[in-house]
This record gives sequence, structure tokens and C-alpha cells, in this order.
Amino acid sequence: MNKYDRITPEGTRDALFAECTLRRGVESRLISLFTARGYSEIITPTLEFYDVFHRETHPLPMEQMFKLTDSKGRLMVLRPDNTIPIARVCATRLRDAALPLRLCYHQNIHVLSPSLKGRDDEISQAGLELIGSSSRMADLEVIAAAADALRACGGEYTLELGNAAFFRELMSQLPADEAVKESVRDSIETKNYPALHDLLEGLPESDATRVLCKLPTLFGGEEVFEKAAALCTAERFTAILDELHALYHAVSQFIDKSHLRVDLSMMHRTDYYTGMILRGYLSGYGEEILSGGRYDKLIAEFGYDVPATGFAVNIDAAVKVLSKQQGDSPADVRPASNVLIWAAAGCEADAVEAACNLREKGLVVEHSLSETLEDARKYAAEHGIDSVLEITSRRQSENAKGV
Repeated sequence: MNKYDRITPEGTRDALFAECTLRRGVESRLISLFTARGYSEIITPTLEFYDVFHRETHPLPMEQMFKLTDSKGRLMVLRPDNTIPIARVCATRLRDAALPLRLCYHQNIHVLSPSLKGRDDEISQAGLELIGSSSRMADLEVIAAAADALRACGGEYTLELGNAAFFRELMSQLPADEAVKESVRDSIETKNYPALHDLLEGLPESDATRVLCKLPTLFGGEEVFEKAAALCTAERFTAILDELHALYHAVSQFIDKSHLRVDLSMMHRTDYYTGMILRGYLSGYGEEILSGGRYDKLIAEFGYDVPATGFAVNIDAAVKVLSKQQGDSPADVRPASNVLIWAAAGCEADAVEAACNLREKGLVVEHSLSETLEDARKYAAEHGIDSVLEITSRRQSENAKGV
């Protein structure tokens, strides 16, 4: 027996029955939500050249990418991010298209997660990108769509707002080398605040270290802005906070404040965001379901300098929430048929025709593979099938049209 022929690779899994139904439902609702807002669907290759993601300014960590080579020995990767390939497309095939561009997608990404994290390495995402506008209206359009996307995934939701420039400005002022700054980022991303405190204690005291020590407290409702303003008095921080506060005020006019949070410690490992950033959560799930923000410099790295904003929804996470809400065991649930057709010997083709006639009426029809009618009825009872249709003649097949 082969060692790995009965298991899936780490970070992957099979999806069965009811889970597939939930997944297709979420996918359909999200794509319908996006297209109803004027977004056009785009599909990029699962395989991309490594250079697409190995950017000089904001590279994705190469240890997080699945790598392989093509027939010419060129380094390839399984797509680890959806926004970067779309930036490539905008700068090449869509360079002459009228702006703004509204693009949406539904496709998988592949990211090598650290061992023992329990996260999926293959993640299904649906998202949208609004290309060509730096206006507040563009950000509000995306935030409103994000809230609707969370509602479409079911349950109570929370939307967190931040600004990537706030954390980037803190890092630029931190008196530390890049290795220490990377450790600080890791501690904040994982919300390991004791480790963050230990790191900062070893650094010279500065405004940046004082703010970073207080970063866990800069989370909550509108009161966060007052707390942050007292800590961050420099002109650059004031401008960032004023911009985010104005955005929060505008968003609160169409999203109730009970669903809104401000998080000034928010950051993304895909460090191409330049302004507004957001994360969305559903009740009963500890990690974000949705993430995104403004990335005004990314497309310029491909030679086309246009601003952009967008977000992605983790469909796998949304399905886990819905499965928990419905209380089903996805591995045990099968779609229920309305009718089971049993055919006497010589009437099998008539049974196929009868099934076609019933399906045209919108019924779910299954063929019985039992030898006897009695066994077919037992099977129907065991599987919750409403009725059994016995086909013993051509006429019965034709009569199925009128059912």
C-alpha cells in the first residue's frame, strides 16, 4: 500500500454533500451581490510566475508559496493571493479600459501555513476590486458591499476599520532594525501582546514605543479616536486619524455602530495596503471572514499607476459558520430525492424517459438499483424519499409527463 494514497495533504481536505451545497450557495450569493453592483467577473491562472508575487517593495514571503517549475525550468507558484494577479491584468490586458474598473472573482488561493496552526493551505475566496478611483465614495462603495457580503454569509457580523498608514508610520519611527521590526509585526498580527511588551522593553524609549505599548487599547468604538489623539500628537498621525474618523462617521450612516469597530493595530501580512483597511467577522468564528482595503501603489509596480480598493471573503470560513448554525454533519447528509423510480425488467429505458419527464417538472428523481419493488420501497423509506414510481410499461413512462 502506498503511504499517502488514502489521505489528503496537510492543509487540505475533502468537502462532502451538505457542505458542498452550502459552499455553492455562498458562492452564488456573493457573485450575485457583486454583479448587481456592476462588477464583472475575472478568472486568473492558478499557476503564475514567481516574479508576479516577489515584488521589490512588498514581496510575499517565499516560504509561504507552493513552488514548482515549468518545462523551461522557470520558477512558478500556485496563486497565493488574488489581488496581485488582478493588478497584473489591469496593467496589461485592461490597461486601455475606461476607468473605473469594477472586477470580481471567485477562485482559490494556496498558502503554506506554519505547522500546527490548523489552517487550510487551500482557501476559496470571492471578492471584488474597484480600480481607478482614490475617492471616499470608492471606499464607501467597497465597505457597503463588504457589509452586504457578511450578511449574505449569515448571522451577526462585525466590521472593523483601520488605516494601514497608521501602523506603517509607527514602524518608520521605531528605533529598531528590520529583524526586530519584523518580530514586532509578528507579535501584533498574532495579538501576542506579552511578547510585544518584551520586545519594546529592549528598545530606546520613544513616541513610537509608547504608542505600540498602548496599541491593544486602541480598539473599540468611536472613543478610540480620542484615545489615539492623546497618544499620537504628531501632525502625520493627526492627519491619518482625522481621515479615518471621517470615514467612520460616513460609514456609521448606513451601518449601525453596533456592527462597527475601530482597530488601529490592524495590519495585513500582504503589505501592499496604503490607506483604509477592513476586516469582517461573523458571530461564532474567531478569525476574520473578510479582509481588504485600499492599495494605491500596487498596480504601479506593474507599470500602470492607478489607485484601487477591494476585499476578499473566505468562503471556507463562511461555510464553517453556516454548518455550525444549521447543526448538520456535512459528511452524513445527502440531498433528498422526491421520487424513486423502479423499473421492471425490459422497462429500464422507459424509466429513464420517465425520470427526464419528472425532472422537467422540477422534481429530484433517483433511479432504483434494487432487484425487487419491495427492496426499492425499503430504500426509499430509509433515505426519506417521498414516493416510489413503478415503471412496468411504456405508457407509464409517458404518463410521468403529467405528474
